[in-house]
Amino acid sequence: MSEFFMDIVSKYNYIIYIILMMIGFYTMIRKNNMVKKLIGMNIFQTAIILFYISIGAKRGGAIPVVDPATAEVVARDIVNPLPHVLMLTAIVVSVSVTGVALATMLKIYKAYGSIDEDQILERVKQHEL
Repeated sequence: MSEFFMDIVSKYNYIIYIILMMIGFYTMIRKNNMVKKLIGMNIFQTAIILFYISIGAKRGGAIPVVDPATAEVVARDIVNPLPHVLMLTAIVVSVSVTGVALATMLKIYKAYGSIDEDQILERVKQHEL
C-alpha cells in the first residue's frame, strides 16, 4: 500500500494534467459563452501538450547530438526529441485555431449580437420562421 501511494505522489504532474484536462473539458461542455468554451479548449490543449512533454522528458538524458568520434551512442542515455518537436507544432496549431475561433466569434457577434450559445440558437430559430 505504501509503495502504491509513493508511486502516485511521485507522479503528481500527471495528476495535475488530468485535473487540467477535466477543467477544460467541463468548461467546453458546460458553459454557454463561446469565449469561455474557447478558454476551456485552450486549457484542455495545454494539459495535453504538458502531458506529452513530460512523457518525452528523461532525467539525466543527453541531447541527441553526439560526436561519433568521441562518444558511444547509447539509446537509453539520449532524450527522444520527437515528442518535443510535435508539441511545438501543436502549440502553433493551437494558437492558429484560437485566432480563427476568435475571428469567427467576432463575425457571429456582428451577425447575432451575442456570443451566448442559447441566444444565438434562439435568434437562428426566429430567422427560420
